[in-house]
Amino acid sequence: MEDIEFFDICEKEQTAATPFLEQEKDDDDSVTDQFWNVANQPNGKGHKIGEKSEEENKIRSKDASEGVGEDSDSSGEIQERHMNNGNNNNNKTMKYADRVQILNLRRNLNQLDNIAKEKDLTIEKAREELSACQLRIEMLTKERECTETKIEEEKEAGNTAAIFRLQAMHRRLCAELGNEKDLESKIALMLKENVYEMWQIEIEQGKFGSLRERLEQDEEELERQCKERAEQRIQKEKTAAQLAEQKQQVGKKKEMEAWEAYERRHQKVVEDAHRNHEKAVQFLKKSMSRIRQKEAKEELKTQEHMEKRMQAVLSLKNNITSNRETLRTLQVRDKAKALEAKKQEMKMRGAILAEGGNVTKEIFLHKQRVELERQKQEFTEQQKSRKIEIVARILQEEACVEKQKKHQARAEALRSQGKLPDSLKWRIKTWQYIENACEDPARAVLQKSWCTPSACSLVDDKSSSVVDFSEKALQDTIRENDDEEANETLVEPEFTGLWSQECNLYKDFDVGKTYKKKIILINASYSVNFCKLVGVSEHLKDFINIQNLISRGITGHDAQQTCRYWEKLCPSSFDPPGQMSAGMSCEVVVTFKPMINEVLEGKVTFLAQNGSFSIPLQCTIKRCVLALDKELIDFGTHVVGETISRTIILTNRGALGTRFKLQTSAGDNGTCTTAKSSLERMVSPALDGITSEEKASSSPVESSLYENKEQVSPVKTEEVRQTYMLGESQKTENNLGSSHVEQLSQDALITKADLEAENAQSPVEPPPEEEPIEITLGKVTEGEIGPFSSIKLQVIFTPSVPGDVHAEFEIAFDNPNCKPLHFSVIGVSVDVPVWVPNPNVDLKICMYDRLYQDCIIIRSRAKAALRLKFEVCKELSNHMELLPKTGYIQAQSSFSVQLKFLPRHSLPEDAGKYFDTETRVLEVPMTIMIADKTKPIEFIVHAIVTTSDLEISPAEVNFGYCTIYEAVQTTITLTNKSILPQEFGFVGLPEFVDIQPSDGFGTLLPLESLNLDIIFKANKAKEYSFELTCKSEINRQFKLSCKAVGVHPPLELSHSLVKFAATALNDVSTATLYVINAHVSLNRFTHAVPRIGKGEIAPVGPTSFEFLVPEDSPVTIMPSVGTVLPGKKCLIQVYFRPVLSEQLIREEAVQMLCREDAQRTMLKKIHESEMQKRKDETVAGKKDGKKPSFAAFRQPLRVRSSKHAAASSGFEPPKPEEIKTNSEEYIAAQYSLIRNFTGKFERYIIPCFVASGDIDEKIGSENLKYSPYNTLYLELHCPAVAPSVVVTSNNGKNIVNFGEVAVGHRIIKRITIQNISQEQLALGFSILNPNGPFLLVSPVGTLEPGENQFLFISFCPNESKLFFETLDIRSIKATLTLSIIGHGVAPSIACSVEGEVLDMGYVIAKEKVTSTFKIQNTSTLPLRYSIKLESLSQTRDKEQQRLPFFITSPPGRTDFVGTQNYSGLSVFNIFPVEGVIEPGKSQDFTVTFSPDHESLYYSDCLKVVLFGKEIAREIWLKGAARNHMMFVEGGDPLDVPLESLAITSPMSEEAAKGELEEPAKSLLLSLEYIQAETSGTPAVRELKIGAIRTAQFASKKNVEFSLDSLPVLQQKGFTIEPVKGTVDRGQIKCISVSWVPPADFDPDHPLMVAAVLTLKGDIKESYKVLFIARVVCT
Repeated sequence: MEDIEFFDICEKEQTAATPFLEQEKDDDDSVTDQFWNVANQPNGKGHKIGEKSEEENKIRSKDASEGVGEDSDSSGEIQERHMNNGNNNNNKTMKYADRVQILNLRRNLNQLDNIAKEKDLTIEKAREELSACQLRIEMLTKERECTETKIEEEKEAGNTAAIFRLQAMHRRLCAELGNEKDLESKIALMLKENVYEMWQIEIEQGKFGSLRERLEQDEEELERQCKERAEQRIQKEKTAAQLAEQKQQVGKKKEMEAWEAYERRHQKVVEDAHRNHEKAVQFLKKSMSRIRQKEAKEELKTQEHMEKRMQAVLSLKNNITSNRETLRTLQVRDKAKALEAKKQEMKMRGAILAEGGNVTKEIFLHKQRVELERQKQEFTEQQKSRKIEIVARILQEEACVEKQKKHQARAEALRSQGKLPDSLKWRIKTWQYIENACEDPARAVLQKSWCTPSACSLVDDKSSSVVDFSEKALQDTIRENDDEEANETLVEPEFTGLWSQECNLYKDFDVGKTYKKKIILINASYSVNFCKLVGVSEHLKDFINIQNLISRGITGHDAQQTCRYWEKLCPSSFDPPGQMSAGMSCEVVVTFKPMINEVLEGKVTFLAQNGSFSIPLQCTIKRCVLALDKELIDFGTHVVGETISRTIILTNRGALGTRFKLQTSAGDNGTCTTAKSSLERMVSPALDGITSEEKASSSPVESSLYENKEQVSPVKTEEVRQTYMLGESQKTENNLGSSHVEQLSQDALITKADLEAENAQSPVEPPPEEEPIEITLGKVTEGEIGPFSSIKLQVIFTPSVPGDVHAEFEIAFDNPNCKPLHFSVIGVSVDVPVWVPNPNVDLKICMYDRLYQDCIIIRSRAKAALRLKFEVCKELSNHMELLPKTGYIQAQSSFSVQLKFLPRHSLPEDAGKYFDTETRVLEVPMTIMIADKTKPIEFIVHAIVTTSDLEISPAEVNFGYCTIYEAVQTTITLTNKSILPQEFGFVGLPEFVDIQPSDGFGTLLPLESLNLDIIFKANKAKEYSFELTCKSEINRQFKLSCKAVGVHPPLELSHSLVKFAATALNDVSTATLYVINAHVSLNRFTHAVPRIGKGEIAPVGPTSFEFLVPEDSPVTIMPSVGTVLPGKKCLIQVYFRPVLSEQLIREEAVQMLCREDAQRTMLKKIHESEMQKRKDETVAGKKDGKKPSFAAFRQPLRVRSSKHAAASSGFEPPKPEEIKTNSEEYIAAQYSLIRNFTGKFERYIIPCFVASGDIDEKIGSENLKYSPYNTLYLELHCPAVAPSVVVTSNNGKNIVNFGEVAVGHRIIKRITIQNISQEQLALGFSILNPNGPFLLVSPVGTLEPGENQFLFISFCPNESKLFFETLDIRSIKATLTLSIIGHGVAPSIACSVEGEVLDMGYVIAKEKVTSTFKIQNTSTLPLRYSIKLESLSQTRDKEQQRLPFFITSPPGRTDFVGTQNYSGLSVFNIFPVEGVIEPGKSQDFTVTFSPDHESLYYSDCLKVVLFGKEIAREIWLKGAARNHMMFVEGGDPLDVPLESLAITSPMSEEAAKGELEEPAKSLLLSLEYIQAETSGTPAVRELKIGAIRTAQFASKKNVEFSLDSLPVLQQKGFTIEPVKGTVDRGQIKCISVSWVPPADFDPDHPLMVAAVLTLKGDIKESYKVLFIARVVCT
């Protein structure tokens, strides 16, 4: 147990140390693997069950002492390693591995100390237990001795009962004493073992004494280093804070400056605003005064308007009061009149009865006469109102004419003054409309007062004066004009367009009458237009006449108001209106005088400036439109002897009347009689009402009289009156007879007594020998039906013989255009007075053994009570019953009989012929016997009988073995054998059973089968046998037997179901669970023990497990194999990473290749068709003599370019296996599948096998024994979804490869990401290595749906190696991982210039010389270079302000820029200046030296800059320029390499031609003789004489030189060779000077000798050479 605790402590301390180690990980990446190897040493290795162990001969000991020993061995190794590392790194900063070793050592020492403390505690407890045991032994010994003494005493006393009791106590004390002694020995042995172990631990602690001291020193050193690092960090933070504070101060300063500038601008703006305000106040005061005056006027107008409205309201109130009083008076008067009329009618009825006349006929004629008188009175009043209306219109038209004349006079006055501009015209017109619109609307009191009042109002209000009404209409006529004009201006636009009515209809015209219609033509264009009549359709010329009303100055409603007035003034022919300005209108009157009675259609055509237009005309004659309200009259069933009447309505919706005749159809064999009727009875206003449809159809006639049609001919006045009277009479009938229509629209039963009088007067009687006529017609069988009217026809049914009666009737018309109308009449007569209204009693669907009841209603037509007896057929007497058996039904009443039906299972055998076994339909006849009647009444009872059984399949369920940690599910089928839906439910379920869906409750449709899932979850290990009960809604029970065996496995899973979140493709979701071993005891009475059913209990000890994950599944389980000790648990991590299968990607790649090939083939065909078409056009052009187009010459080239497409027509798609994973096709297919991925849900059940024993202790290759019934199952729900964010750049690859990048240089790559989801995403990014070369430049915050955003990632390597990092783009749905790769490469070049100086030599001033050098790229990446000269640097001006280097005397020359040209042009030019050198390639550079004056100090610095940053090479460019062809080089410098700012004047040409001798120049030549101990080294120097190759100085081909004073030099020890000679152009000769000190040389005084060197070329030059020699001792 101590060993197990030791490893647990290791794991805990390792977990605690992990954050610190991860924090220090960046210090040394190279030792990361070493750290994890050391940190994971305590963990054991897992092996799969059945596999061979790598250490099969090693068996782990459970002894704590051995565990300590092993730990001490490992600690010893750590100690040695730590000591060695400590000795090597005493004076150095501790590395990462050292700190890891310190942590491990401290962990092991702490573990050893903890074990020692625990062991010490165990020893103390054992000692305490031992002392307690010894104390109990002493106490038991004393009690035993005491008991023995008492036994002796009782023996002496002879107390047998006490002796037996004391002996039993003695035996008990002896047994306890023996037990205590055994316990004492065990405790002593355990104490001895613990002491021994404690000694071993103390020995081990002693071994680590020196190591502990060294560890304390290292910990102190580590703490000191941590403090130093903390101080350094604090110092850096302080520096950064100071910099930030400085930046903040600078920002504040800039902000203050900006604020001051803003204040100045604001002050200026305020001053300007103040000045503007002062100016505006003056204008504002004037404007406010005008506004106040205007508001005062408006307020005054408002007050006046309110006073007018108040007066109008008061007058309205008074009128309402008076109208109420008048209405009450009229109601009282109407009631009195009605009462008086009823009294008169009763008197008249009595008088007619006294005279023996027909009461109905006389009353009907009287009502008709009264109605006629009323109609005449209404017509007279209407004529009066019409006259008033005509007068009002004439006055209105005269007012409009006067107004028009005023407008015309005003317009003529304006024309006489001159043509007004268009703007003024429009302004005048606008003000006219404003005047009309702003007039007082209260003046329009009666807009349509001239409309004809209703007939009812004229009849009721006889006391009202017609004269008052006419005066009021005349007073308001002028007001109507302006008000209607304003209303029309607001309702319709001013310019409605040059349009015509859709159809000008002259409906129901009469021959010989004249009709007129007005048409308004408006110029809707923006210019002056003309209108001309072209003509009328040919067949309308004899009936149509066109007149016009010239109204150039009148537009809109003015023309409509003055139409009829101008009809009298205008000629009878159309006069063109002439020019019509924009918006002007012209009215045209179309006069129609029909001479023939035919339908006429045509059009009137006009011609305008912008084209012709026409107005369609349609003229219809009067027609008859006849219809019946129904085509079938069904009288139903009646008893013989009754009389029933029905009504059918004949309606004429046309404007033409006709005669009709009602008769039987020609082929009708039914019996019917026709009663004669006179013509006087044809029309009855009291009975013939008009429906709502007739009312609507009659409204156009009425409106046409007022609006569309006008009677012109005075001869036809009477006809118009008649027509008008007819329309008004129809309207009156509609108002007065609506109640009668409702009453007569229903079928009325006429008793025999009511019709005896009419039948007595009817002269037509059926002959006795003929069959009785049962269906007859009423009195009205023929007559005339007027326009827009209806007539009711009566049909009478008098049954005399039982049976069905059918008759067909026809209505014929005199008008040949009207087809006859037909209708049918049917009826049924019976002779039995009792009947069943529902002869078919349908009990619908019934179940066996269920009671069903129904109530049967029996009705009687008899006028006396009848005795009834109810009988059921003998076959169904056991299943059906009618209660009561006998009953009495009263006269003309009903009787209820109760039907009871209880079908039993014997029904199919008992019912016999009444039951169909296939359809299960039962039809049972029932009989009702009537006393004194031989014919019974029968009715049928229908029912469908079905069973109520439910079938469960299978009848028995065996769940098998089921662990207590999971549920077993099986499916059963529940079938409804009934044809009725049945509700069911499983009741009384055990707690370990669940039924789904709906918890085992539901409804089964007829003959439906439903699958139910029975879920069994064992709660303990035992054998289960139980029954499930299913009950139906009728309380029937159905049993299901179940069996199962409960299994308690040794291990358990903390979670049996893992539901992963929706995981995007290539993303990873992780779940954590534990494998727990809770089996620590075999006591089955205290807790549940692992077993299979009632089998053996599993042993206590280590238990192994193994998860078997399916192949090619996206699930990984770590670890999949392991061993769990009793009471412990093992952490299991499950990873779900959905990916696309390679086979799917390969198949998609093949499909994409096929689609591309199909597209290429289609494009090829299109291209070939185009080429063939062009070829045909070229051939056709040649035949026609045309020059072929340029495309024709290019045709062969295009044909050749399409050879590849032609060759690819035989494309064979590759096999999916041939597609490589790194090919472009594979990548494109993968990208396409990811974008089109719609999601996938997979469910995995992972078995976990359990075996007793340790996986590390198995012998050889034999497997651990395990039972399949102990298998645990882990269910995984793995939903995979499409990624919300994808990479759209780089073919959708998630790899960002920077390739090779020069060290120190930065490259930025742009990655395009797209949101392919349907919602906005907030993005987060993982942190890249702060010390790494990769940097996320521009993170994106949010992505809209479908939006593309750019990510910029930079790569700047700091060393030459391969770099790799991952960047996680996190969203709320998924994580996108980008792999970033880059290779840092150090750029290197090789230059052909040896050394650092490129000497251009000497050149004649104002001439140039070139030199070439080469640079080679020796690195593996392309180099982008640029060549820069120091003389052209931007910082050159600042550097020139410094002191020269020869004054400051720096350690080395830093200024490489020497003499420059006077012209400002650069002395040295380089080509090329920039470019790229590929790897392994080289580039030639040309340097041009072109001085413009003489100087020996031309120089510049050439810099080779790579990637615009790094200076890879610096070359010092030198050159000298001479005005003459010779030069001397060598000696010590006597002047500075800088030119004076003063420009010396050049030598004149005459001096140059005369070869004048220039003044002598000085040369210093110092020689040092090195004196050694034995011998010396002569001092040697050289002077170079050169001749410049040039095209100038053609007379001198070489340069001569000579040196004088040779003897003196030789005497002083100098040797010079040669002394004189010549130098050809372009050549250089060296004069060697050597010196050996003579014998009399004094080393303390240097030797100085002078000589003259003479050069002769284009001129003669002399140089005074000063030789200085000295001896140097080494």
